[in-house]
Amino acid sequence: METGKQKIILLLKVLAAFLIIITITFFGFRDSLLRQAIARLTTKIEQKYDSALSVKEARFEGISGLSLNEITLSPKNADTLFSIQKMRTSVNLWHLLLGEVQLGTLEIKNGLVQLTQKGDVKNFAAFLKKDNEQPTTNDKRDYADFAYRIISKALNLVPTDMSIENLTFKLDDNGKKATIDIKKLQLFDKELETSINVQTNTFAQRWKIKGFADPRNKKADIRFFNIDTGAIKVPYFDERYNLISSFDSIRLNIENIDRSGGELRIDGFTSIANLKINHPKIARKDVVIKNARFDYRFLLGSDFISIDSSSTVQFNKIKFRPYVAYKTSEDTIYKLKIALPKMKAQDLISSLPDGLFTHFQGMQAEGSFDYNLDFEYNKNKPNELIFNSNLKKENLKITKYGEANLNKINGEFIYRAIIKDVLQRPVLVGNANPNYTPLEQISPYLKKCVLTTEDPSFFSHHGFINEAFKQSIIKNIKTKKFARGASTISMQLVKNVFLTREKTLSRKLEEILLVYILENNRIVSKERMLEVYFNIIEWGPNVYGIGEASHFYFQKSPSELNLNECLFLARIIPSPKKFMYQFNDQGKLREFAVKQESFLTNLMIRRGLLNIDDTIYKSQPMPILGPARSYLRIKVLDSTVVDSLSINEEFDF
Repeated sequence: METGKQKIILLLKVLAAFLIIITITFFGFRDSLLRQAIARLTTKIEQKYDSALSVKEARFEGISGLSLNEITLSPKNADTLFSIQKMRTSVNLWHLLLGEVQLGTLEIKNGLVQLTQKGDVKNFAAFLKKDNEQPTTNDKRDYADFAYRIISKALNLVPTDMSIENLTFKLDDNGKKATIDIKKLQLFDKELETSINVQTNTFAQRWKIKGFADPRNKKADIRFFNIDTGAIKVPYFDERYNLISSFDSIRLNIENIDRSGGELRIDGFTSIANLKINHPKIARKDVVIKNARFDYRFLLGSDFISIDSSSTVQFNKIKFRPYVAYKTSEDTIYKLKIALPKMKAQDLISSLPDGLFTHFQGMQAEGSFDYNLDFEYNKNKPNELIFNSNLKKENLKITKYGEANLNKINGEFIYRAIIKDVLQRPVLVGNANPNYTPLEQISPYLKKCVLTTEDPSFFSHHGFINEAFKQSIIKNIKTKKFARGASTISMQLVKNVFLTREKTLSRKLEEILLVYILENNRIVSKERMLEVYFNIIEWGPNVYGIGEASHFYFQKSPSELNLNECLFLARIIPSPKKFMYQFNDQGKLREFAVKQESFLTNLMIRRGLLNIDDTIYKSQPMPILGPARSYLRIKVLDSTVVDSLSINEEFDF
């Protein structure tokens, strides 16, 4: 009788024989099967993407190796998408049996990948189309599971050993060209080294990528820098988006990718040295950040994606903790929190990026501060938006103002508006100017009207109004455009006196910081700020200040303006050069202007700024008597009609 051990040995022999038979059969037919698979793929690409795939030679090498020669993919009536002269690779058989493709080695020689657009024809357009055959489902996506599967598949396609020679990537966007030529890329024993040549219409450089890469354990530490002297320039974006950018080096570190407890966690850091950016929408000068680093922890769950609050962002000496989250458990919610711990004020000033805060150069400060921002937006409940901005200061004091001489607002100075980069005529802000009007000589009605339309809480706030910011954000999100601002009179004053009207990120950031300094360091009184504001703002074509405006429209001094005239002047501040469209061809206010005036009057009555006695003469017409009348399109009556009316009146027919 056979023992149990003998039975096991016999079974193993049978299995071994069976595997040998299968292996012999497979090896005998595998090249044929490979050709059939390529034929099916070729047919699918032709039918689905209207493109031709060609593989001149394909064969297996050894147990798990695959060799392909002269591979091309060419969309119909468009440039070849890619061509590779020789490619050899191997796959992990165990993972292949489990239904996963995991590359072991990869060798590529003499390849070309190109993306072109000529007119409206893109050689890659067919591959960007959505797959309409994919089944639709209303089930919510599990973000952690989806991201982990994508990351795993991507890393499985990164071989543990790789050798690439002469692989060129070309981009041609209607003449805007960039070529990245990988002369050598080697990954061996987890060490990565490359040699890359870059050529565009504007520059040529040699780059190097070097470091550690372990795709199987999901770890990497890679540096990207320039072989030649000088910074690495970012190709294509300068021609395509007018964005000129460069940097000395970038480092990317991935320490951990782990999925457990239904959550996916990704830890690591990235840093950049001497980042330089130049774009008309950012600033007029190069913006330079000397050192920046982001220590990140991404957390993904079944219904959320977030940057965890344990992450830190640092540039120069500024370091803060961000928390960013997108949640879909019940409602769609966006969250942003920023915690900037206590730091010296001078460290902040010295860390501001060069070129982004030019008016702060040379500024000095004492004391310290900390800052917290809490923002939350519920897509289904937009009016419940949370926006809390809190700055706590400790002995904070500006000791030197630098280029922004904020004290000048207390004395006599020359103001020159800049409109569309054109410097306008000088306006003297001081008593030597006959049109300059002290605050006490301006009609009380005008002060009340302008404060109501522009900044009702001017005398109580410190430069900013949180509620105004909230309503502005809500309106802009709903309309999906910048439809409403939140400027206070303080912000308008700083923009006009110390800055320009250019619509750049730099100007807006400087405006915010200068307003805070002006309002919180007792540099100037509120009354003086309002007086200067009334004497410099544009009130019509080449009309600056209330002294000029009152004569331009009504041939009066600012103290003589009545309620109707003040309502008109307050309403046209947002678009003073378009004042003429307020009137019809008879020189009377149009219906929309009358409604605006009525709304403003009732609002001021409700707030106790006006009473019924103030509105006794409000129903009387408001004639435009000054030079502004020449801008109105008043229709002239036919003279014969006028004569006939005169005769009828004279003889009383």
